[in-house]
Amino acid sequence: MSGSRSSSRIELSMVPATAATDIGLVAEITDLVNRVYVVAEEGLWVDGATRTTEHEMATLIRTEQVAVARSDGRLAGAVRVQQLDSGEAEFGMLVAAPEQRGTGIGRELVHFAEHWGRARDRTSMQLELLVPRTWSHPVKEFLRDWYTRTGYRVVRTGSLDEAYPELVAQLATPCDFVVYQKDLYTGGADRSV
Repeated sequence: MSGSRSSSRIELSMVPATAATDIGLVAEITDLVNRVYVVAEEGLWVDGATRTTEHEMATLIRTEQVAVARSDGRLAGAVRVQQLDSGEAEFGMLVAAPEQRGTGIGRELVHFAEHWGRARDRTSMQLELLVPRTWSHPVKEFLRDWYTRTGYRVVRTGSLDEAYPELVAQLATPCDFVVYQKDLYTGGADRSV
């Protein structure tokens, strides 16, 4: 498949736009994202809030913004990639299946996203991390440390209502939106293990 990359038994590839009509695949990716975010953002959202819907996922696939990782043929992770109007590439919705944690799936998906950005002549990659304002969330602390080790630096902190005002009512606690960037060509050496 064009745009795919393999590392041992991990295969990474963009989901083709035509797969937006594959109801089973769309549901499988949506379910994985929502299962991971239930834990990754526990306490941030009101009960019953979900990270994404099948409709949104189908739209992202149709516009060629979703890459997946497969391990031994099974869905092991996913990431959304896009080009921002401001010129940066951005990744988000990064997930690794719980049973795949610690196997390098997340790292491989980030490398895939960075390669995707370079292939589109983007000079930097951006990500956004939602963090609680008044308390420390263990997953968010882990991610902050992990992204920093891999060359990402905080460039801005804002509130969720600036970018996604429609989501504020679903928050269970006040949160900040921390924006990280990494120079894709010079300053972001990956120092992760």
